[in-house]
Amino acid sequence: MIVNEVAVKRKQVYKRPRTQIGQKVILPYEADREYFVPSLGELPKRPLYSLGKRLFDIGLSLVLLLILAIPMMIMGLAVWGTSKGKALYKQERLGLGGKPFYILKFRSMVDDAEKDGAQWSQGDKDRRITKVGMFLRKTRFDELPQLFCILQGTMSFVGPRPERPMFYEEFEKYIHGFSERLKVKPGLTGFAQVNGGYDLRPEQKIVYDIDYIKNRSFWGDIKLILQTVAIVFNHNGAK
Repeated sequence: MIVNEVAVKRKQVYKRPRTQIGQKVILPYEADREYFVPSLGELPKRPLYSLGKRLFDIGLSLVLLLILAIPMMIMGLAVWGTSKGKALYKQERLGLGGKPFYILKFRSMVDDAEKDGAQWSQGDKDRRITKVGMFLRKTRFDELPQLFCILQGTMSFVGPRPERPMFYEEFEKYIHGFSERLKVKPGLTGFAQVNGGYDLRPEQKIVYDIDYIKNRSFWGDIKLILQTVAIVFNHNGAK
């Protein structure tokens, strides 16, 4: 009973944008049990870590945007030329403290992928993924436009992957405390991404996210970035 009351209070901490609350959500699995995430409480302030992380985000995102400008243009043309729809799309996600922002991605699915409602990805088995999109997702290149989000400050290189408002609403129904992951800035990659990525269910992702939040460090972030680079080249764990 105490856990239930705590979970309800958590739901009131983060205000979801009304534009997406109540939208139909399609999950490729049956949520047949409940999970309870222990409260992290108020996270201790770590000014040196926060400053170093932000300076690193700005510096690396600028360098990568300069280096990858032409390759990103080629990827965009490949998406646009092989399937109907725009090469880039933006989508509302929740960031630090539940603040909504728009994420940028190369489109890896068919243009009408959500004609029946917001749908949680089924990983590599998802039939909505295009041929070019499959390559982009395998290499994580579909996420490269988020370098602009990192430069802007709405995202970091490392942190829990940002989710959509309606998914937070849906997941909180059976994963009480899923919103605890909103206590840090979302990332381009993260502990969950290098340990399963697209194939992990939300109740599995939150375990990795909470572990990251509790033990985050600058060197730990560097290690996760290097592991992500390894995944890009050998596809081991790219799901």
